[in-house]
Amino acid sequence: MLNTMNDFDGPLEDTIDLQDWLKLEGWVDTGGEAKFRVQNGEVRLNGTLETRRRKKLREGDVVEFENRRGVVHFGE
Repeated sequence: MLNTMNDFDGPLEDTIDLQDWLKLEGWVDTGGEAKFRVQNGEVRLNGTLETRRRKKLREGDVVEFENRRGVVHFGE
């Protein structure tokens, strides 16, 4: 059983919640709007409808919303 991060042997990955990414990109104005839009089925992740607002996005994921398309990128 893993109790601490020191017990984790796999690579660490950067992630961000879908709702937070939508706000960070300026595609929605508030967290409430992000929640509504995602749960209402208005967002696609990697070509598939995504209704989980806390879905973890990873480097290279493609998000589509309101005729916009963005690629998740961490770093500089």
